[in-house]
Amino acid sequence: MVERVLRAVEQVPPGRVVSYGDVAALVGTGPRQVGTVMRLYGSGVAWWRVVSSHGDLGADLLDRARPHWAEEGILVRRNGLGCRIADHRADLAALHTAYTAAVADLG
Repeated sequence: MVERVLRAVEQVPPGRVVSYGDVAALVGTGPRQVGTVMRLYGSGVAWWRVVSSHGDLGADLLDRARPHWAEEGILVRRNGLGCRIADHRADLAALHTAYTAAVADLG
């Protein structure tokens, strides 16, 4: 499951985000499991593109994500807690197609 979660996150295009639940649905697990994988193994992928269902990140993560978001054009909401996920969510159908190809070798 770890490799599947990481490969899913690798398919999220710059300037786009997905929720933990979006990744979970794609991989076939739960959002909390995705969060655990990201916490333990996600430092090598674009972790800043995975947010809560409201577009939020924890304060510690948001501070680290801000430079990445600025570079990719992801705008922080006025309340400062995250982004408007509706404005920045990846195309989930395209993500599914890219993910399917990315994990084809895993069987």
